[in-house]
Amino acid sequence: MGQTQTAEFAGIVFFRRDYRERDMLVKILTDNFGFKMFFVRGARKRGFRLGAAILPFTQANYFGAISTNGLSFINAAKDVEHYQNLLQDIELNAYATYLLELAAAAFGDSQPLGGWFSQLQQALSLIDRHFDPAIIVNIIEVQLLNFFGVKPNLQDCVICHQTTGAFDFSESYGGLLCAAHFHLDPRRMHLDQRTLYFLRTFAQLDLRRLNSIHVKSTTKNNLRQALDQIYDNEVGLNLKSRHFLEEMKIWPKH
Repeated sequence: MGQTQTAEFAGIVFFRRDYRERDMLVKILTDNFGFKMFFVRGARKRGFRLGAAILPFTQANYFGAISTNGLSFINAAKDVEHYQNLLQDIELNAYATYLLELAAAAFGDSQPLGGWFSQLQQALSLIDRHFDPAIIVNIIEVQLLNFFGVKPNLQDCVICHQTTGAFDFSESYGGLLCAAHFHLDPRRMHLDQRTLYFLRTFAQLDLRRLNSIHVKSTTKNNLRQALDQIYDNEVGLNLKSRHFLEEMKIWPKH
């Protein structure tokens, strides 16, 4: 039997879908309760008073009833703000959707995220402000690997703990190999040093301290390929939003 508590909480609307004739189910990333599904009665009626507060990519302070088991409920909202560019730009929307879908897969439902709420909040804010969305997503992907149980060592050589010099990533050894130990894994990823530099930097980057992003297109492609390989081989997720991002790459440019 689940318990319910009345609470005020910060939240970011992930998605919503129609439910029954007049209602909606709204999934919100909350600061204290993780990802929660909310039942919003009457949300599909014209002039619904909380209509603006339950749009996707809306941030607000909500009041409601949080259930530990089953659907929760929203009664009121204040300080409602919209990530306008995420709503209007299909590319930015796709990256933001993937980012939250990835986080939802990493944490699951109803699991408090601690400092990760502010990290994801900042990531969405940066994408909304037109910081390179592919790189913002890469940063989150690297940092979320720990929550999928992969926990790669990107700090030093897994064999001798050397911290400087040339490195490569070894899936077999679960992290970096320095040049002296490349021979241990002929199937290492053979990444260039610039790509390795960014992977190592991303692993410990606080997005709140990020002022600008400048990454060459070649390096961006290498980062994407490296992270795709790690996620495909070590995590094994099959997210619709990721497939959509891949499809967007082959759309005709206007």
